[in-house]
Amino acid sequence: MPRFIVTGCYTASAMKGLMENPSDREAAARKLVEAAGGKLESFYMTTGPSDFTMKIVIDDVSSLLAGLMVAASTGAISNVQTIRAFTSDEFTAIQKKAASLAAQYSAPA
Repeated sequence: MPRFIVTGCYTASAMKGLMENPSDREAAARKLVEAAGGKLESFYMTTGPSDFTMKIVIDDVSSLLAGLMVAASTGAISNVQTIRAFTSDEFTAIQKKAASLAAQYSAPA
């Protein structure tokens, strides 16, 4: 099943809401991910350029993107980025596939 790393930032209005009414954002994210047909494997509040990082497993990337659109449409999050992640076994298979394709490509001279 494909894995995705999703990062994003809370907007100023969301931060204000979090202070006024603290809530479990992992539970909220899990509910949306599961509604989209995925599994939230991890959720972290982070420092640096992103406020949160999630690892999500989902077969249908369009469903994941639809769920992220829902969250972003509320105005509570911004700068949402989705990165496809590969396990070591998956990447080994990709390397083997690349080796089998290499003879079909010639670099520009």
